[in-house]
Amino acid sequence: MTILKIILITVGVAFTMFGYEIYFQKKYNLINGFEEDYKAGRKTESYAKRVGLTEFILGIVLALIGICVIIVR
Repeated sequence: MTILKIILITVGVAFTMFGYEIYFQKKYNLINGFEEDYKAGRKTESYAKRVGLTEFILGIVLALIGICVIIVR
């Protein structure tokens, strides 16, 4: 069970970091194939921001769940 808690927090921190880099630092190259699709007109900058924000929020939620599980147990 301890390994699950560690994995949950690790995944949460990783998603938070990637989401931060994409949404706030505008490193859109972290999204697979985005640059080619952007040049071809299939994807927009708002798509990349939406992906970054989703990852950022999901990462925070996962990390908080992992921390809460450790505190409660």
